[in-house]
Amino acid sequence: MLIELPFELPERTIKPRENGINMVMDKGLSLREAEDMINTSGHLIDFVKLGFGTSLFTNNLKEKIAFYQKHNIRVYFGGTLFEAFVIRGKYDEYRKFIKSLNINTIEVSDGSMEMNHDTKCEYIRDLAQDNTVISEVGSKEAGIMIAPARWVKMMQSELAAGSVKVIAEARESGTVGIYRPNGSAHVVLINKILAAVPAEKIIWEAPLKSQQVWFIKHFGTNVNLGNIAPNEVIPLETLRMGLRGDTFHQFLPEK
Repeated sequence: MLIELPFELPERTIKPRENGINMVMDKGLSLREAEDMINTSGHLIDFVKLGFGTSLFTNNLKEKIAFYQKHNIRVYFGGTLFEAFVIRGKYDEYRKFIKSLNINTIEVSDGSMEMNHDTKCEYIRDLAQDNTVISEVGSKEAGIMIAPARWVKMMQSELAAGSVKVIAEARESGTVGIYRPNGSAHVVLINKILAAVPAEKIIWEAPLKSQQVWFIKHFGTNVNLGNIAPNEVIPLETLRMGLRGDTFHQFLPEK
């Protein structure tokens, strides 16, 4: 909070933090746009994901990565790029590629390709020796249903293999994985995950405002949320603090 108010707001974690994380999706921002975003809301951003394969077509990529890191933001490539290398048998080349860009946070996913889960965990174990690993659970394909017990088992196994956080897949559309095709939350799945996996270890992809509202109302101000659009970081913070109509009554004093 940059301005002192004469009334109380929900207690908000500050960076560096394990709860209340904001992961922002950068789908090809220019260096100037990245600078503008950080000048505006960098104090609220924990991770920036350079979405899917966009980094390969972004000018001034190395400079942008260094800029994010300079401002204490962990930046990494979307897991789809990891998969694009792996499916072609180029894992070693991927490691060299990220090292050349001074990337030390890595997303491991299998949302676009079939991968034996034990093999995925081996990649996590290998990369976690020298890097911070975040892994993503869930398919990007509409219509592919994963049983809740399987979600839980995969998340637990990936955390045990060395992931510091697991991302619950939703895509940037917010219509697969932990959401129904209409964008509404898959409540049974989410509750079963939370019954077995610590909340601070999960980043819920929530690209849509309605999804952000749902998670804040059900799990509080400091729920970890991801796939946030660059221009939605501050609006999301107002949701977290009850300063927007959708959550206005959520955090009022009982009296």
